[in-house]
Amino acid sequence: MGMTITEKILAQHAGREEVHPGELLNCRVDVVLGNDITSPVAIEEFEKLKLDRVFDRTRVVIVPDHFVPNKDIKSAEQAKKIREFARKYDIENYFEIGRMGIEHCLLPQEGLVLPGDLIIGADSHTCTYGALGAFATGVGSTDMAAAMATGEAWFKVPETIRFLFYGKLPPYVSGKDLILRVIGDIGVDGARYMAMEFAGPVIASLSMDNRFTMANMAIEAGGKNGIFAPDEITLEYVRGRNKREYTLYYSDADARYVETREYDVTDMEPLVALPHLPENTRNVSEVAGTVIDQVVIGSCTNGRMEDLEIAARILRGRKVHPEIRLIVIPGTQEIYLEALRKGLIEVLIEAGAAVSTPTCGPCLGGHMGILARGEKALATTNRNFVGRMGDPQSEVYLSSPAVAAASAITGRITAPWEVE
Repeated sequence: MGMTITEKILAQHAGREEVHPGELLNCRVDVVLGNDITSPVAIEEFEKLKLDRVFDRTRVVIVPDHFVPNKDIKSAEQAKKIREFARKYDIENYFEIGRMGIEHCLLPQEGLVLPGDLIIGADSHTCTYGALGAFATGVGSTDMAAAMATGEAWFKVPETIRFLFYGKLPPYVSGKDLILRVIGDIGVDGARYMAMEFAGPVIASLSMDNRFTMANMAIEAGGKNGIFAPDEITLEYVRGRNKREYTLYYSDADARYVETREYDVTDMEPLVALPHLPENTRNVSEVAGTVIDQVVIGSCTNGRMEDLEIAARILRGRKVHPEIRLIVIPGTQEIYLEALRKGLIEVLIEAGAAVSTPTCGPCLGGHMGILARGEKALATTNRNFVGRMGDPQSEVYLSSPAVAAASAITGRITAPWEVE
């Protein structure tokens, strides 16, 4: 029996010829990631070990992105703690504000995560890097501390569900809509501790930005990881970014899947996830007209160039509804600069958007867009749990940037073709 791409990566990092679902492995890790919320706890645990170095100062990555620029004294103290740790242990890949970005946009951009890697991060959306053909998953802060010390972590080999997409992708339907369709189909625990492998002709034609979006939200279906087989699109993205060698892995023709689900996308509409779960999906036409107060375009899910480009295309020459707050957050400084050079930032500001320096900000109810009681937001973020973006009596709807931009113009949830 052959192995899946996930099984092959785990086997290689465990020094094994083959592995099987359910086995427990101790694996070498390629990258250990932390942010300004999770790293302070990991640092406290690491310091208890009385070590004078991390396992590899080039393989530990620390990115302050959740509460930056610091919103209060507590967040400033967290940022100070990780800054001092990075200096003490000479962490090469510590990204200070002004040079940083949202971690899951930044690491691929900087070539720090590569095909075939095994990556752990003390953030649940670390699964984003599966878009590159890597095994990437979130862990707790204590696992991060242990990995910083040893360069190793343990895993149970997950079973794999394969998701095949075929047909012709309609206008305005993006990777965000494909992953929302999957989550709406199987539910928020439908792939619990399973690898989610995305394949098929539609996937083969998807851009990297769309693949990152899909892998990012594997965790919203309970997935241990989301993963794509690397192809020429992957390699084109990686070339010139990679700072070390990498290995390409592919699932065998006779690999074992616990289930295969197929989706014909030909007649798909953009989707919207209603409060308070990402699985609560509807076609945009079914919820059109829902009045909203705020629109957020950004996050580790949809803060990349293609997201800003489609938002600017829809908003060009138009104005944000006078009763709407539109907040746009580019994923990294590099994305921000490219959007600036292309004139996209000017388009967004002229339309009435507030454009922020990179930050997770409103996505987790941190800052830069907190909701008051009774308010409704439409966001390109990944979660819409109760109180996720502010008051427990507020509501968050999830959508693609195209739907978000169109809705910012009308003040209600709107299909993009309605504002053409």
